[in-house]
Amino acid sequence: MKTVLRWLVGLAFACATQAAMAADPAALYSQHCAACHGADRLGAMGPALLPESLERLRASELDQVLHAGRAATQMPAFAGTLAEPDLQALARWLRTAPAATPQWNAQAIRASHIVHHAPGSLPARPLFGADPQNLFVVVEAGSHHMTVLDGDRLAPVHRFATRFALHGGPKFSRDGRYVYLASRDGWVSKYDLWNLAYVAEIRVGVNTRNIAVSDDGRWVLAGNTLPRTLVLLNAEDLSLARVIDVKGRNGEASRVSAVYDAAPRHSFIAALKDIAEVWEIPYADAAGAPLPALAPRVVVLDDVLDDFFFDQPYRHILGASRKGGGQVIDLQQGRKVAALSLGGMPHLGSGITWQRDGREVMASPDLGQGRITVIDMQDWHTVATVPTNGPGFFLRSHENTPYAWADAMMSPRRDTLQVIDKQSLRVVGSVTPSAGRTAAHVEFTRDGRYALVSLMERDGAIVVYDAATLQEVRRLPMDKPIGKYNVFNKTTRSAGTSH
Repeated sequence: MKTVLRWLVGLAFACATQAAMAADPAALYSQHCAACHGADRLGAMGPALLPESLERLRASELDQVLHAGRAATQMPAFAGTLAEPDLQALARWLRTAPAATPQWNAQAIRASHIVHHAPGSLPARPLFGADPQNLFVVVEAGSHHMTVLDGDRLAPVHRFATRFALHGGPKFSRDGRYVYLASRDGWVSKYDLWNLAYVAEIRVGVNTRNIAVSDDGRWVLAGNTLPRTLVLLNAEDLSLARVIDVKGRNGEASRVSAVYDAAPRHSFIAALKDIAEVWEIPYADAAGAPLPALAPRVVVLDDVLDDFFFDQPYRHILGASRKGGGQVIDLQQGRKVAALSLGGMPHLGSGITWQRDGREVMASPDLGQGRITVIDMQDWHTVATVPTNGPGFFLRSHENTPYAWADAMMSPRRDTLQVIDKQSLRVVGSVTPSAGRTAAHVEFTRDGRYALVSLMERDGAIVVYDAATLQEVRRLPMDKPIGKYNVFNKTTRSAGTSH
């Protein structure tokens, strides 16, 4: 018995000694990580490694990357180089904020600017035979690539590497030739879909929420959470035009929740994450003539907005907050005009609209409960609540289909999408691309004939369904395709998808 006790004491002492002997994580970072990720963790050849950059990466996923590296990248495996206590200490340290708040000013932005092709130097015609208006861009998060997909042949055209962790949805120029991308660690890229080539890149911040492109093709506006700025770029070459400090009327700084283009209003709309304000930033007058000042017009709200979307005329924005519930803001009047009866955490960034019984309705999923809320947009009352398999993130449709497709990706039924009749508001069907594996984010072809579903796994796929019969048509292997975006549906601002 004494021998066993001595052995247990010795084992406990050894484990404690091993933990205590774990190397200083800051020293480990300097030795093994700084060359690629920057001495200040702001990124260099590799992405930024800050809590904001890693917030959507589960602890197990970060551990896996440190242990096994990333395939098809220069990220090495450290399992054979560092002891387990060192790897654990390094993972914990990466999720803690640096002692000094990272900064990224105008000088740093300008210094990061890269022009791959001078404006006008690439041919003004597609290099391929596919319909450029029926292309999709598919974000593959597993290996940080993007695939250009022909929506007619349902086949890939090209695949290329992107910056780390694209976020906020790609945005297109009005003619669909250019797609603008924003990464979580602040890189904004302009890609020529006709020539399958990058045009320019620039780093606008340390952590970026999303970007918007002005309908007149002159500006790109990026909203940051770190630092707390809006960054205005010239759309032609992504050169810096202006850095706007995001501060409320009382001088308090705020992160940006979301920024979108309100094309019919010739303005950008930005919601602030820490202050109950929405900013409208006009870039042209009512006749479309450019405005040089781009001065924000402040709309004061009852509560902060975490995300929002527009009605089709772009007069109202419908916003959600983390506290639950929603607000309707009339941009003409510059004030809240209605409250939305939404429980839990609504996800209005994925809301859609359609005509039902001669009236416009909107519908939104709920991140907290398994339901879709349908609201009349004339008087803002709740028309119906449609029960679903579980909390979901995306709701999508198309003008040429009678159905809306809802996922349940936040629930145990994450493998199944339900199909809802837009007139009866009843679930009329479902699809399960792969049992037990996450399926979400439906996007339609230009004509609405096919629905493309993301199987969001490392060995995932784009699964194509006939939108009328719900039968699988094709399966295209992809590396964790988190979203796909059709050029025509986005540039025409389809009511069935996000803008």
